[in-house]
Order: sequence, then structure tokens, then C-alpha cells
Amino acid sequence: MLLLLLIMYAASLLYLAVTERFRHYAWLVGLQGVLLFGIALMQIGPGERLGVKLFIVAETLVCKGALVPYLLFRIIRNTKINRVSRQSMSAFVSILVSVAVLVVSLSLTRWVDDSQINTLFFGVSLFGLLAGLVLITTRRRIFSHLVGFLIIENAVFLFSLAVGTEFPMLVNIGILLDILMGVLMLGLFLSKIGDRMPHLDNEKLSSIKD
Repeated sequence: MLLLLLIMYAASLLYLAVTERFRHYAWLVGLQGVLLFGIALMQIGPGERLGVKLFIVAETLVCKGALVPYLLFRIIRNTKINRVSRQSMSAFVSILVSVAVLVVSLSLTRWVDDSQINTLFFGVSLFGLLAGLVLITTRRRIFSHLVGFLIIENAVFLFSLAVGTEFPMLVNIGILLDILMGVLMLGLFLSKIGDRMPHLDNEKLSSIKD
């Protein structure tokens, strides 16, 4: 079951490279939150403290799986931007790059020889990290960059499971607050400038001067 969840998580990263609709981006971010909830729940032991379990539910199922997608859908409605820029990398090239990134991630995982690190989790989390970076660098609209940032944050959470369930909760709380504030601030930013810059491509921002 755990392997199936990790495969679905990796498949969602590949689909992100293909789809061009921002609504699909939001749904995939929510799906990843639900998958991370299942993965984390299977990793923590039955004797784990109730507070830890409640935090896992709040961070993955509530925030990543429900709250963040809700905020993304609100940004889409407010800005009325539904697709990636036509000048962005094509879906065919993007999927080739993503597959190459997956191969690189699995190859690097073979070099990891540490009994304290779950190599399967490490490989998938590394793929998530690189997939988020690829999304940021190959897509031109700011909304894509926001989603790429969310994908990287999910990869960091998965990497925390790779190094063991003893990953400090304080670090996870800090990451969670950081991502929520990032979504809120960038969502406000996109909503406020959406009327003046309807396409919100990243190159347009470089022309803004004081």
C-alpha cells in the first residue's frame, strides 16, 4: 500500500509537467496533500503521541489537502488566469524533462548508502524537489512558480520521512507556516495586480520600476 501511494505521488509530479490548466495544478496539489497524509500515517508507529498524529492530520489533510487548494482556486477565480503561457515549454518537452529528472533522481538514490535513510522515500522526495524547480524554471506565469514552491515544500516534508519519523516537529511547523504565508502573500499580490497585468508572466515583472 505504501509503495502504491509513493507511485501515485510520483505520477502526480509527471502529470504536472503535462497539464496546462491551473485548475489541474490546484487539484494535484490537494491530491499530494492527501497522499502525504496516507504515507505519514503509515510511517508513524501505533504508540506515537496523540499530539503528533493530530499535527500530521492538520499539516497534510487539512492544510495541504484542503486549505492550500482552496486558496489556489480563489487565486484562479480572482485573476481569471486558467492556463500556462503559450510561450512556455511544450507539454511534450516538459514530460521528457520530467522523465529525465526522475531517472536522475533514481540514479542518485543508488549512491545513497545509509541505513538511517529510507532510499525509496529519498528518491521520490528528490524527484519532487527537482520537479518543483523544473516547473518554476520552465513556466513563465507567476502562478506556476507558486505551485512549484508548493511542490518543493511537499518534497521537503517527504524527505523528513526519509530520514525518519524523529524529524523535529518544530521544523515542520516552521515549514508549514512559511508555506501558508507564502500562499497568502503571493495570492494577495496576484489579486491586486491582476487588473493591470492580466497575463502575470514573470518577464512582465522585470519591467516594473519605482
